[in-house]
This record gives sequence, C-alpha cells and structure tokens, in this order.
Amino acid sequence: MTINNRRDISKLPLWMSVLLIAGFTAPSLHAQHAGAFSRMGFGARGIAMGNAQSADLSGSASPYYNPALAPLTEGQSVAASVSTLSFDRNVQFLQLGAPLQDRAGFMVGLVHASVSNIDGRDNSGFHTGMLSVDEYAGFLAFGLKFSTRVSAGINLQLFQSDLYEGLSAARTIGVDLGLAVRVRDDLALALVADDLLARYTWDGSAVGGSGSEVTDAFPRRLRLGLTHRRWDDRWLFAAEIESRTASATHVTYEPRILGDGAARIRNESTLTFQETRFRAGVEAWILNGFALRAGADQLGKDTLGTFRPSAGFSAEQPMGELRIRVDYAFGWEAQAAGQMHFVTLRVLL
Repeated sequence: MTINNRRDISKLPLWMSVLLIAGFTAPSLHAQHAGAFSRMGFGARGIAMGNAQSADLSGSASPYYNPALAPLTEGQSVAASVSTLSFDRNVQFLQLGAPLQDRAGFMVGLVHASVSNIDGRDNSGFHTGMLSVDEYAGFLAFGLKFSTRVSAGINLQLFQSDLYEGLSAARTIGVDLGLAVRVRDDLALALVADDLLARYTWDGSAVGGSGSEVTDAFPRRLRLGLTHRRWDDRWLFAAEIESRTASATHVTYEPRILGDGAARIRNESTLTFQETRFRAGVEAWILNGFALRAGADQLGKDTLGTFRPSAGFSAEQPMGELRIRVDYAFGWEAQAAGQMHFVTLRVLL
C-alpha cells in the first residue's frame, strides 16, 4: 500500500515539483536488505554530492553510478579510496578505466566492505573468539556513444559475501543498465536500472544442523537523474530520484488439530516493499584546481530517520603530464549511526 502525502508545490519549477512528489509519496523500507554496502556510494566525490551522480556528464563521475558515463570519462585514469566509519567498519574502492576511440569507454573496479572485532559467543554466552565479515563487489562497466548527446551502457557485477567461517560464501551476478542524454549544453538527464538478477542464496546446513536454504534478493532500483551546469560550468547542480522495490519472505506457524494430535503448520508468504528516495548535490569550482561540494542522500517520507548530509572538497595539481586529484568527503549516516570519512586519490594519465 502506498500512502500519498503530497505537499503544496504549485510555486515550484516543474522538474523540482516532480522530484518532490516522488520523494514524499512512498512508505519507507525499514528492514536492511542484501548488498547494502554496494549502495553506500562510490568514491569521495560522489558521496560528498549525496550520490546524485547518474546524470553527471562532466567526465568525473564514476560509471559505477551509471555505465552510460563510461565513454565520457576524462581519459585514462586510476582511482583508489579509503574510508573510516564507526563500529569497526571499513570500505575501500578501486577503479581503472579509459575511453575507447572516442565512441566507447570502459571502467573496471572493486568495492570491499568489512566489519571487524565482532565478539563471538556460544549458546552459553562464553567468548569463542573475534569474528569479521567481508563483502566484495567487482564490476566491469562498458558504455557506447550513439551520438554527441546520447550514450548507453551496461555494468556487470560479481558480488561475494563472507559472513562466517563455517558458512560457505554467497556469490551472485548483478546487471545494471544505463542511459544518459545531454538535453542542452547545460542540462542532462539519465535513467538507470540497478542490481537486476542479483540475489544471495545461503545454505545453512553446516551451521544450523538440520539444513536450510535462504535466498535474499537485492532490491530492484530505478533511478532518474538530472544535472544542470551554471556560470561557465564552474557550478554543477545534481538531483536524483530512486524507486526501490524489495521482496521478503514472511513465515508464520499455526497450531492445528490433525486427527488425534496437534500439528504445527508452516505458512509462507512473500511481501513486497517499495520506497522512493530523493538525493541532491552541488559542486562549485571556486578556484582553479579547488572545488567545494555538498549534498544529501536518502531524502524521503521518513527524512528524520534516514537523512544523510555530506560535504567535501577536491584539490587538483598537475605533475608533468599527470593530473593528481585528491577528493575528501565527510558525512553523517542515517539513524545516528555515526560519521564517515572518505579520501580518494585519482591519477589522470
């Protein structure tokens, strides 16, 4: 069921009205879903701008956000990111890419997320050791220019989740499809479908004893993005809507009398959840080689619980034929989960 809660938008521009309507008209997905680490963002620049990167045709946005951006990359480049988060969590990013003959481009990369120092306990509450969790997402994005204004791409991803040493790692393949259109020299639109086919399947027989198989599907995401450049391209305004749909299995047990005895009947049903989120960001190159950024992610009906503001900067310095760029991002996580810091070093060859 979708609850409509539209605001008075009669005095707003049309495109902003559409974004706000979508951002405030759906109930929230309160539960966590598979592959959450892969939806945190990619790199300090994107996170500082609220991850509103799908329609950023400047050449600086990672094709991880939209594979249609791959042929628009600035040139051969390599980038690496490190982070610090609360609760003993870490995320690292690595990507390498290049344009191909002015008509195409590719980007290959890796995301690694981990949680360490987890206190392991047995059924009696005695300490058994320290545990850790590792998750990986490798991706290969390829994009093609159909004209000077239209490009499209596909992103193939391989996910792996290592939860527990006694549990086999879960692996799955995901597919992203993207389209980017330069409507005017200062205005661009994008449409992206994320995480198609991706799902984890767990076999708990080695841990649970009786044997069980659980499937966790990734949320299916559809994103519509917009960017607008102003003042000699020194300012970039970005906005994005995301519609997310996820399914979960709900199990209940019902006591019944069968013959002369009692039985416990298992009832299983599938629940479908949908939410719509809005994100926005801004980038300003206030000096040659230096930019400031700010953004907000996960804006929606339950903004107070999910709001993720962020900010950051970029400094670029030529070194011979190389361009060295350092990006930094600072943000707050949703539900007061703590602060996060990201640093990205990018070398343009």
